[in-house]
Amino acid sequence: MSAKTAALLGLLTALDAAGYDFITPTPSVSRRGLERRLSQHSRLRAIFGWSQPFAPCDLDPALLALAEEAQVLVQEGDLYRCQVRVSRLAGLLFLHSAFPANASDAVFLGPDSYRFARLIAQATSDQAVAAIAEIGCGAGVGGLVASRLHPTARLELGDVNLAALELAHVNATHADVAAQIRKSDGMTALNGPYDLIVANPPYVAGVSGRAYKDGGDMHGARLALDWTQQAMERLSPGGRFVLYTGSAILDGGVDALRQALEDRVSAASLRMRYEELDPDIFSGELRREAYADVERIAAVGAVIERPV
Repeated sequence: MSAKTAALLGLLTALDAAGYDFITPTPSVSRRGLERRLSQHSRLRAIFGWSQPFAPCDLDPALLALAEEAQVLVQEGDLYRCQVRVSRLAGLLFLHSAFPANASDAVFLGPDSYRFARLIAQATSDQAVAAIAEIGCGAGVGGLVASRLHPTARLELGDVNLAALELAHVNATHADVAAQIRKSDGMTALNGPYDLIVANPPYVAGVSGRAYKDGGDMHGARLALDWTQQAMERLSPGGRFVLYTGSAILDGGVDALRQALEDRVSAASLRMRYEELDPDIFSGELRREAYADVERIAAVGAVIERPV
């Protein structure tokens, strides 16, 4: 473990010991929290939750030293801003990118992550699991939530983003979860077979230059389909693939992603349960030309199972 990684772990451990708690909302609410300088009564939440600038004297010297050693502070005049954000999800603390997460290698965590965690818990509570993989792990939410539910299972976390892998490693270590961390484009380095594969792929149409956001063609559904195909090929008998993503519901109410998934699952002789988890998310994206023929964007969950 490098000195930088050790400092990140120390920072997360210190915040947990201090009782730090923050739930990351949507980008629009995060912007409001930053502009209105919320949580002035709690400087830890202001600095590590709302990503507000702060004076060095606002932070405990030990925490400040850890943040400096972790190389996560940028100076803005006489003030500093932390480049990582810390959120609590399913009882665990997760490091991810500060708001706004605009860098090409930003590591995103937000309301989708909380819905993803609930879907995993609901979809796997009755399952015997010995091996777990998360595709495009980001901060490691899916894999770590699954590992907490199935603590004896082996866990592998894969992502093409090296910044994500570093934070996922720290998050897993802090959660006391032994995870194998792999640089992997999709499942290229995740060989399996696995009893449980989880994924929350990018699903926004167009090209933003941010790895966590761009889902490819089909109104952003391409990556979800590609990862589904890869996951189906690596499921053990009785294994499940839990997919949380967004689906662009086309004019007339057509869910093209669902249709495409049903075709692939049927061709592979697998089974699928599919549902809308939230009928209307990321409505601001609909102003873009890429969504001219789209009624709404829905959060959807699919559980695909290989028969025994």
